[in-house]
Amino acid sequence: MDQNRIRIIPGEPGRLIVRLPYSAERVALIKTIHGRRWDPQNKHWTVPDSEGMVSRLQELFSGESIDVGSTAASPPVQTPSADSPLLERVLQAAAARHYSPETQKAYVGWTSRFMRLHPDVPPESLGEAEIGRFLSDLATQGHVSASTQNQALHALIFFFQHVLGKQIGLVEGVVRAKRPERLPVVLSRDEVRAILGRMKGSTQLMAALLYGAGLRLMECCRLRVKDVDFHQNQIVVRAGKGDKDRYTMLPASVRDALARHLEIVRHQHQQDLAQGLGRVALPDALDRKYPNAGLEWGWQWVFPAWYHYIDKETGEKRRHHLHESVLQKLFKEARLKAGVAKPAGCHTLRHSFATHLLEDGYDIRTVQELLGHKEVNTTMIYTHVLNRGGRGVRSPADRMGLGMTG
Repeated sequence: MDQNRIRIIPGEPGRLIVRLPYSAERVALIKTIHGRRWDPQNKHWTVPDSEGMVSRLQELFSGESIDVGSTAASPPVQTPSADSPLLERVLQAAAARHYSPETQKAYVGWTSRFMRLHPDVPPESLGEAEIGRFLSDLATQGHVSASTQNQALHALIFFFQHVLGKQIGLVEGVVRAKRPERLPVVLSRDEVRAILGRMKGSTQLMAALLYGAGLRLMECCRLRVKDVDFHQNQIVVRAGKGDKDRYTMLPASVRDALARHLEIVRHQHQQDLAQGLGRVALPDALDRKYPNAGLEWGWQWVFPAWYHYIDKETGEKRRHHLHESVLQKLFKEARLKAGVAKPAGCHTLRHSFATHLLEDGYDIRTVQELLGHKEVNTTMIYTHVLNRGGRGVRSPADRMGLGMTG
């Protein structure tokens, strides 16, 4: 058996054994699984044999060669099996419209969940009534958020219209999930400095770009060398949310460190080329139009993974970009070490970027363009954050000059 393959097999009752070839990134990924345990005697990991666990593992190590034992759970829904032609068609239809990989997986997942409720009913005979009941159950039984319920609705409409060719009319009588009014969590400049100061290496650089350039997490992970312009001090974000391109700044404080990082990545790429490797996946059909473009330096990931994977279609060994969960985990560890109590994640750095720009006096339209928001109303949420806590308003208690002795 290939020593670089990941093996998932049944273990003791209620547990799965995960035989994981060692690498620091793989260890960081497996540690994101709740309830995982390391068996030092047998040199393998075990995880709970719960519903969806194998799917979670396959998604976590997507792009790698994985062997699943015959009695382990079923494969993930985002990779439809041969007996799921409808799910395959959903995946193909979403990919043909250049939906993001996350949206593709979500649409397949919601379609699968909906169809499992009607196993003996032809899909063409389903319609508005079944969709309405499904969405209502999500709100009343599943207690999902409004955004999750909307995503499920959009997925099912997509399935009926673009896969079954059936138009969906008004879906009536749906119990709507409540949309709470929430303000984004924003870190102070000192908190950002404290967290980034407890990170190191490429993940520190990634976190600095999330804050310094306002990048989304996956925009940073999928950044290509050709899209970093050191002469213009700018970054081109390709196919961001809504499949839109935009420009944002390359922070001067990150410039030199990023240049040094890319020299290391270039050396690594040259070593891969010398071994007959060095090809990366290209968007859309560019790899067919330009067969050698995937080997070029400009198309390489700015933040490549620490190991190779086997491409399922071509059988080639390639490098993927660094998995987003690695940065998420290390950011959380740094936040806790810094003593920051706010429930901040990687996306909080983007919120902080926008808020601090507005604090510095930049106009809302400029911030909107840098963030890539379609509507200025989306950006306006950060003006509410600026006013949070009544800054600029003097409390009546201060006017009275209360002397507190407690």
